[in-house]
This record gives sequence, C-alpha cells and structure tokens, in this order.
Amino acid sequence: MPLIALTGGIASGKSTIARRLADHGAVIVDADQIVRDVQAPGTPVLEKIAQTFGSEVVSDDGSLDRAALGARVFGDQDLLSRLNAIVHPAVREESQRRFSEASAADPHAVVVYDVPLLVEARVDDPWDLIVVAHAPAAERRRRLVELRGMTEEAAQARIDAQVPDDRRLAIADEVVDTSGSLDETVAQTDALWERIRAR
Repeated sequence: MPLIALTGGIASGKSTIARRLADHGAVIVDADQIVRDVQAPGTPVLEKIAQTFGSEVVSDDGSLDRAALGARVFGDQDLLSRLNAIVHPAVREESQRRFSEASAADPHAVVVYDVPLLVEARVDDPWDLIVVAHAPAAERRRRLVELRGMTEEAAQARIDAQVPDDRRLAIADEVVDTSGSLDETVAQTDALWERIRAR
C-alpha cells in the first residue's frame, strides 16, 4: 500500500489535488478532519485543552471554540507548543488507525494523507512519496482575500504563521504547481496519478 503525504501552504490548492486523486480511487485521510474528530465534545483531547487553556475555549454546547483558542495561541510560540503537545499525538494515533483500516480494506489502496503541517509535525514518518502543492505566496494571499474574504493583513499573517515555501519544497518528491488554471492543476494531478500507479 503506497502511503503518500500531500502538503502545501494555506490556499495552495491542496484540497483540489486531494479531490482529484480521490476521483482516481485514492483513499484520502484528511488531517484537518482528524483534528476536528479528536477534539470533539467529550474527548480526552478537548478535556485536556480546557484544563490547559481554560473553560472559555469551550462553547456553551460543549464544542471547542476554535476562534477563542486560536486567539489564545496565535503568535505565542510557547502556548502553541503546549497545544501541539496535546493534539499531535492523538492525531498521529488516529491517522495511523485510518491508514491501517484502509490497508485492511484494500491492500493495494493508494492512501493519501492530506496534511497541512507535514514539515512541522510529520516529516520524518516513512512516506512512500511526499507531494507538495505549490503556488507563490502572493498568489495564495490573493486567493485568501478574494475567495475567503480575508483582509490583506490577516491573509499575510496566516501565510507567515506557516513554514516558508522553501522548507516545504526541500522535502518534496513531487511538486504540483497550482499557480495556473484549475485545468492545469488537474492535468498535473492526473499525470502524478499515472506515475504513482506505475511505481
């Protein structure tokens, strides 16, 4: 079972690539979804977050108030490290469970782990292939402003909070250039799929 890590900066077109690989039959394991799942109401992770950061990061309905938590940790490296120490091990464990589940269901499955924080958290895992979705920071900032309604400042802050592009590109086995049209991104992804199948 090939295990592929798909990463990229915010607004880099990573989700577009993941959807196209899924169309071809890849099993997509979404790191962001796992984060939401392990932080669901009643989970040990949410309990630990509340103990560490205070009950104000939990909404009245018992769910995590992401905005409140984000406001607490954003820009504070120490608090962010404490949060990561709670969340990352749970995400790692659950992702491994999902990889195993996919492999058990189909030993020939191509499993793609859609993971924004690969460089920060999982770069040394035994991936068969690391694919980086890449568009220049200026293009990603434009997308955040035009497509997600962010201010220029907020968009730049989100980009600056992630590792620089050159660190992601340095670990890439394959790069999908997403700075062009959607059709161009899809065509590159189709070609990537052919190379994966050929391996």
